[in-house]
Amino acid sequence: MRARLPEGYANKGAANMNSMVKQAQKMQEDIQAVQERLEQTEFTETAGGGMVELTMTGGRELKSIKIDPEIVDKDNIDELQDIIIAGVNAIIHKIDEESAAEMEKVTGGVSFPGLF
Repeated sequence: MRARLPEGYANKGAANMNSMVKQAQKMQEDIQAVQERLEQTEFTETAGGGMVELTMTGGRELKSIKIDPEIVDKDNIDELQDIIIAGVNAIIHKIDEESAAEMEKVTGGVSFPGLF
């Protein structure tokens, strides 16, 4: 038994498939460009009411930590450690949000699990 395509549909499937492949390739290139740009972008976040400032790239490379000397208390190092941890977590969250927003622009909100 032979399958029949609707009249006027001949060879349109191949053209549609080629168009979809080209769109997918373009999207992949755009995604890669966004990822590369984000990896080079520097993000800054503060913690402890501005007493600690962290700068990290989108590639998750910590570039700098600035600590206001007023917050340093040798008898209370735990507080400083907690503030640094909070700052690192906040900047990673900021990078994740920015990355998701940029990827949504490229993909139109379509999710590709495992890709980004």
